[in-house]
Amino acid sequence: MQRRAERDQGAQRAKRLHRVLVCAAAVPVMLIAAGCSSDSGSGSGGDSAGGGNGSASSGPGAESGASASAAPTVQAAAYNSLPDACGTLSKKTLKSLTPETSKGKKGTAEAGTRGSCSWSSLDNNGVKGSQFRWLNVSLLRFESDTSRGTGEAQAAKYYEQQIQDAQSVAGAKNTKSQAVAGTGDVATLVRYDLKKKEGAFKQQTVVARVENVVVTVDYNGAGLAGDKTPNADDLSKLAERAAKETVAAVSAANGEGGANPAPSAPQSKAPSKSASPSPTASKSASTSASPSKSAAKKS
Repeated sequence: MQRRAERDQGAQRAKRLHRVLVCAAAVPVMLIAAGCSSDSGSGSGGDSAGGGNGSASSGPGAESGASASAAPTVQAAAYNSLPDACGTLSKKTLKSLTPETSKGKKGTAEAGTRGSCSWSSLDNNGVKGSQFRWLNVSLLRFESDTSRGTGEAQAAKYYEQQIQDAQSVAGAKNTKSQAVAGTGDVATLVRYDLKKKEGAFKQQTVVARVENVVVTVDYNGAGLAGDKTPNADDLSKLAERAAKETVAAVSAANGEGGANPAPSAPQSKAPSKSASPSPTASKSASTSASPSKSAAKKS
């Protein structure tokens, strides 16, 4: 019995020892697992830090880079030059519009940007009176600009303004407007009667736009000293003919179809003042084309 009790005690001690050894062996494993878990966490933290560094690429430096790449651009103007205003009409056309003169008087001009030319004709019939004709051709080209927009958009705005100016001349009577076909991208004829001390004038103004260029043709006639007043329809046809010929001269000066540079071309620098008509230049061109004032001075 005593031996049996000793064997039982020994077996119990052996079991306890086994459990101790098993637990002792498990501790390093748990420590190792905890260490791995800690390393994994720090690695994740590193990834987060790395992600933070990655997100730094979208910080101030990247924003300035994006700003640089997103610099404003504007479509370049189609037409880059203008013909001499005094050379836009053929001798045959001038003979029809201003029979007594073919030499024009050059007005304010800036090469490639704006120009004008006028012709004055007085056919004196002695005691029967005389026939007066006055013709003015003005050209204004607009350059694309990032602050003002495309040359074509600026020209379109000026085109509308020229029509409004012609329709609102002080003292004008029987004002009529109509579209003119086959002249540039768009054209309008404004006609009216204007009474002056010299006589009754029949005024014809044709405003046309082709690409980024606006052409304004002012043509009027009057019978002076008792001569008969010219037929307004005849004068209108001649004015339209002059406008069509002038538009063709503008297109020819820029080659067939114009320069047509690639669209959305970035502007490396702001166009010079001479290349982009300022509001003063536009006003000046509009004034030079003012039919009533100019005609009054010439008559």
